[in-house]
Amino acid sequence: MSEETIFHKIMNKEIPAVIVFEDDLCVAFKDVNPVAPTHVLIVPRATIGSLNQAVPDHEKLLGHLLMVARDIAASQNFGDGYRVVINTGADAGQTVFQLHVHLIGGRKFHWPPG
Repeated sequence: MSEETIFHKIMNKEIPAVIVFEDDLCVAFKDVNPVAPTHVLIVPRATIGSLNQAVPDHEKLLGHLLMVARDIAASQNFGDGYRVVINTGADAGQTVFQLHVHLIGGRKFHWPPG
């Protein structure tokens, strides 16, 4: 996939965002439509349309995204829990077709999510 998404524009600083973390592998920023008091999107710099397009070479990157989620949750004092979500495909609610991790916290969650 080579289509530039809104997330690419944020990573390239073409669109402003509240960035909470960035390194050479990913950028994390506050979601403009939060579903919880804290809602951060963690986006790999590598263009990957969804989890379905991930290949074995992405294994280290995917693990890195989860470790970044853990570290941001700790820095944001999420307390007793938080949720990490990867929507894959339109039927799962993916609206931007660049793989991204939703890190949501700051409130109590229920199961099943929906």
